[in-house]
Amino acid sequence: MSEPTPFTKLRVLAKEAIAESIFRFDLAHPEGAELPGFTAGAHLRVQVPNGLERRYSLCSDPGETSLYSIAVKREAAGGGGSASLCDDVQAGDLLPCAAPRNDFPLVGRPAGHVFIAGGIGITPIMSMIRHLEAESGPPWKLYYLTRSAEQTAFLAELQARRGKVVIHHDGGDPDQAYDLWPVLEQAKGRHLHCCGPRGLMQAVRDMTGHWPGSAVHFEDFSAGTGQRKAADTAFRVKLARSGAVLEVPAGVSILDVLSKAGHAVPFSCESGTCGTCRTGLLAGAAEHRDLVLMPHELASQIMVCVSRAAPGVEELVLDL
Repeated sequence: MSEPTPFTKLRVLAKEAIAESIFRFDLAHPEGAELPGFTAGAHLRVQVPNGLERRYSLCSDPGETSLYSIAVKREAAGGGGSASLCDDVQAGDLLPCAAPRNDFPLVGRPAGHVFIAGGIGITPIMSMIRHLEAESGPPWKLYYLTRSAEQTAFLAELQARRGKVVIHHDGGDPDQAYDLWPVLEQAKGRHLHCCGPRGLMQAVRDMTGHWPGSAVHFEDFSAGTGQRKAADTAFRVKLARSGAVLEVPAGVSILDVLSKAGHAVPFSCESGTCGTCRTGLLAGAAEHRDLVLMPHELASQIMVCVSRAAPGVEELVLDL
């Protein structure tokens, strides 16, 4: 993805609070036309009233093309996108949205599916569950981890799927966290899809190192933040094929610097979860912030949308 798809204004048919600080928005074409189709796990790029652009996963059935549904958690401490959407958008409003895009698809022909969701990370997985049920797909099981029942989206709907859903509330206490190791100890020909806070996804990544890489899939619902840290410092990237040297300031991604300098690198998620921007690393040590690379790839590959030079390293040489 080098150029973003254009926005089309969709009508907000309904806005409903479905959990504490979580709102579902149902969107439709203002003239009643069919909407572009999408596949389970897809997201919409939305322009919220304060002008920010955000990605929100579709939670509706992919077989339903008369409307889209997204569920959004209002993050008071976030960058302002979710607050603007939840506070300033009401039923009847027009909301600019781009066509659906999928960086988190159901792929392959696994024996079954394991879904792990944390908090608002349930949204793309709801679409997957609806799809599998409609298509009589392979068996699946969901492990949904939240702080409390009040903060659990789609609670009643999921509780009705007896035997297929485990819902665990930890009250925000790490000592009460659900033990996922028995779930992940054996791959058993299954595929895993995980979406939630970065800490949860990293823990799951650590516990699935013995799974085939093609069977483990992540989606970062805070995509677009670039995984920036206050301690980030500037460094250089040298492009081996042209010899060009570019400065990467603190708070700016390698991808952004490359794009502004006219070097086209394919990208999509901008959160280090889809693998589209994988780039060869020829020299220098990177601080890897993605959830894609396997241990044996860390010395020779880098996801330029999120990763940076390791602390103290002044230059990375890229195979570009």
